[in-house]
Amino acid sequence: MKLWLSRQVFSCLLMTFAAVLPSQAEAADKVEFAKTESALEITIDGQPFATYNISPEFRKPFLLPVRTASGVVLNRPLGDPADADHPHHKGVWNSVDEVNGIKFWNENGLIRNLSVRVIQSGGPVGIFESINQWRHPETGEPQLTETAIVTIHANRLLVYDMLFTASHVAADFEDTKEGLFGVRVAASMKEKNGGHVVASDGTETTKNCWGKAFPWIDYYGTVEGKTVGVAIMDHPGNFRPSRYHVRDYGLFSVSPFGNHAYTNGAEEAAPVHLEKNESLRLRYGMFFHDGDTKDGHVAEAWEQFVSSTVN
Repeated sequence: MKLWLSRQVFSCLLMTFAAVLPSQAEAADKVEFAKTESALEITIDGQPFATYNISPEFRKPFLLPVRTASGVVLNRPLGDPADADHPHHKGVWNSVDEVNGIKFWNENGLIRNLSVRVIQSGGPVGIFESINQWRHPETGEPQLTETAIVTIHANRLLVYDMLFTASHVAADFEDTKEGLFGVRVAASMKEKNGGHVVASDGTETTKNCWGKAFPWIDYYGTVEGKTVGVAIMDHPGNFRPSRYHVRDYGLFSVSPFGNHAYTNGAEEAAPVHLEKNESLRLRYGMFFHDGDTKDGHVAEAWEQFVSSTVN
């Protein structure tokens, strides 16, 4: 089964993002980046939006904090003593159990940032590239090289275009519910505390949405007295539909690698194997909004996501 895209072709697609026309709602805003040794600071219209953390003190890169247009931080902060479960759920991140038997999701494996490069800054669409190496926890041997192109629209739609390359050894992505692209929401907005989960077809609650495939799911609730939310979107061009790991305690993620785990063995899917130097491309969207699903215009953001990622 040939699912893969060469790194050369992937690089040629970068300029496609720069040509995307912004929506009228975001045309007046500017997405800008400021790089430090340990992070990439991201602003929209001069106001803080997100921080991409790449410090070696952490076992993987991640975005934290991330703010809505009203300035509300939607993520659980690091080290929150009142909401301390699953400390590996850091902001917005991508990782998965298991690759070559290594549990990267729970941070047993190490994901080390090699470089961050700003591709486009100062306009209604900002783009940066992050190259990360997934390493064996004991030997340090590279298992994967991840090249992520992150496109940020001024309306706070993020597009993650990820290319996983078996750059040093062959790579097997095994069946697991623990992955791949996720966010941990603030404690006050999780479903246990009155938050809401709504899928693209109107399905509601984490119980009814967990383990199922949808074009998008939105998770919204109250933070600092304001209704805010985050939607995750599965690109129709991915090699198979992805399923959502959405929980009432605030975890929210999507992955194409867990058909068996998500269905308690009722469904199987072919394992994903990369020979050395083969690559797998995956694309997801994440949209941060004020208001609930309707007032936050999640359905419109989905259309924007699909139309802006045509290649």
